[in-house]
Amino acid sequence: MSLEIIHLGSGSRGNSTLLRTDETNVLIDCGFSLKQIEKKLIQIGLDGKEIDSIIVTHHHGDHSKSAKRASIKWDSVLHSNIETAIKMGWEPMEVCKTFNNLDRVECGVDFSFISVPIPHDNADNVAIITNSGKSEKAAFITDLGESTLELEKYIQGCKHISIEANYDQKKLMNSAYPDSLKRRISGRGGHLSNYQTGEILSKVCHSELSSIVLCHLSEKNNAPHLAESEVLYHIGEIFDGKLSISKQMGPEFSNFI
Repeated sequence: MSLEIIHLGSGSRGNSTLLRTDETNVLIDCGFSLKQIEKKLIQIGLDGKEIDSIIVTHHHGDHSKSAKRASIKWDSVLHSNIETAIKMGWEPMEVCKTFNNLDRVECGVDFSFISVPIPHDNADNVAIITNSGKSEKAAFITDLGESTLELEKYIQGCKHISIEANYDQKKLMNSAYPDSLKRRISGRGGHLSNYQTGEILSKVCHSELSSIVLCHLSEKNNAPHLAESEVLYHIGEIFDGKLSISKQMGPEFSNFI
């Protein structure tokens, strides 16, 4: 039994990641239009009706945009926490199944997840920690302004980590953004800088961590080479796996753990 991870796209204009096991297909977030997400799935040889579950991390449109429409059209189970369901106007149980943070949720015979709360912009956002059997843990973490001890506890031992590296500190501070926006992005409820991401990874990196994907890079305030070099500065001597960048236009990055 293995888990395949395919990033369908990551950034401010939409986010979605496909997870495939032998028996189950799951989307984490569905932040593109329904037409776009179906096109992306076709590119990897998958029909939307093969998606068993859609997990929405929080209510912001670049993560939730077509989740309800997709779940209805594909007859897929829609999952979110109760706060996200309320903000989206989704009726619990009728439209979506709601979960509590840190509770394990089964999404098929060979796939389960837990959600870990993380701070972000007036949203009840969560990181998703999955398990596809045989302790094959993977973490998916975007849209947070800082790490928490609880998050770092739950991502210990993961074989794969997808994590936001949103901005380069110098580029953001030198940008034309107003100071209020700079403060919001760099604040506790904003996004992770390359430096912060490197620090988090340095705390949880271990010999069995086989792959890392850096996600949600700002198109204006970051660049792939900046994110990669900053993270490698922190973990280059202890990480021997595959480091990749997830860009806005996917699908890209397919790996098995």
